[in-house]
Parts: sequence; structure tokens; C-alpha cells
Amino acid sequence: MKYKVTLNGTTYEVEVEHGQAMLIDEYEAVAPAAPAAAAAPVAAAPAAAPAPQAAPAPAAAAVTAAGEVIKSPMPGVIVNVKVSQGQAVKKGEILCILEAMKMENEIVAPKDGTVAQVVTAKGAQVDTGAALIVLA
Repeated sequence: MKYKVTLNGTTYEVEVEHGQAMLIDEYEAVAPAAPAAAAAPVAAAPAAAPAPQAAPAPAAAAVTAAGEVIKSPMPGVIVNVKVSQGQAVKKGEILCILEAMKMENEIVAPKDGTVAQVVTAKGAQVDTGAALIVLA
């Protein structure tokens, strides 16, 4: 039997034979799939419970301060912001911690300076190149 399962916006087409499942295709979901009406009476598969949705992360602020923008080296989640606006920092001091692929990565100050703006927040999902901190 073939099934289409949508999980977190991705649709998986799965074929199940004799207790073994095989992935046939995977693609982005456009809209929630409507249940199809069965033409012939067939044993119904149990309905899967919807996956829990993660809480929305705070939206990233726009860079408004002048200075050197410290950017995210990779996509991930900000787990801690160690500095605040106006704080003086030394070269190598930890500015924030970025979790990517189950590893915590320390984002450090490339030079001595003052934090002109904290662009990100704890729990924010960031992409590669996203602004995190502005140093003046």
C-alpha cells in the first residue's frame, strides 16, 4: 500500500509491503493533504497525530547601529546572548552561543569595542550570514 504523509511541511510518499516501509518520494507540501475517499472497503490505517509545532522564535531586529556587524557563520538557534547594548568587550570575548547540528558554537568578538546593537535574541532561529551583534 502507498501512503502520503505530511510532516512539518514536507510530504513523504511511502510504500509499505509485508511490514517493511520504503520511502518512494519526498517533496515540499503546498497545502495540507485532504483525506481521499476510499472507493472499495479497505482496512483503514490508523491516523497519525499531528506533530507538535515549535514555539515561534522571536523575530530578528534590523541592523540600525553603525559599526562592524558580527554575522552567523552557519544556520542554527541562539541559545544564549552574553552581552548587552553599550557593554565594552575585548577581542576573543564570547558574544553569544549558537547551537548548530547539536553543537554549541561560541561567537566571539573579533576586536575590542563596544556593543552598539544586539540584533538577535535567545531562541532566535538564524541563517548563515544573519546579523547577530554590531560592534562599534
